[in-house]
Amino acid sequence: MGKAFEKNKFNVPDGRALPGKNEVLPYAMIGDEAFPLKSYILRPYPGKQIHRDETKKIFNERLSRARKVVEDAFGQLSQKFRVYQRRLKSLPENADKIIFTTCILHNFIKSDNDNQFASSVSEQLPRHITNISNQGGSAPQVAFEVREKFKQFFNSPAGQIHWN
Repeated sequence: MGKAFEKNKFNVPDGRALPGKNEVLPYAMIGDEAFPLKSYILRPYPGKQIHRDETKKIFNERLSRARKVVEDAFGQLSQKFRVYQRRLKSLPENADKIIFTTCILHNFIKSDNDNQFASSVSEQLPRHITNISNQGGSAPQVAFEVREKFKQFFNSPAGQIHWN
């Protein structure tokens, strides 16, 4: 999958400017410490770096919050649709249809009963993953630059989020 992203086989659109900024940044996936740092994968700063830099700590907190939203959504989908509890065995064009259909059904069900699944799913998800070695020490320079720019945005007034 990484090679396909490197060669833009997924037809990811060109980047765009973040709110309140003029500089264009690429679209990026959210990863944890187990992922390598790439220009298309945002991963947290290593723990030893965040103790010296409050802005890196804020970046990690915001990235973690975004990752939790994705994990919660996938947890809700897999709880409702057993197809997500194992490897999806279908042709790629059918896999797209399965994913889109279950997302639409999920949203329809959720709009009828908004909080039925939210609290039970978030209680069942693991808080963190352990015993996974860190990667990313040999990441390309552009990946470090992209993460740095997202860090600057997360620490700007335009990138602030309100904690609930």
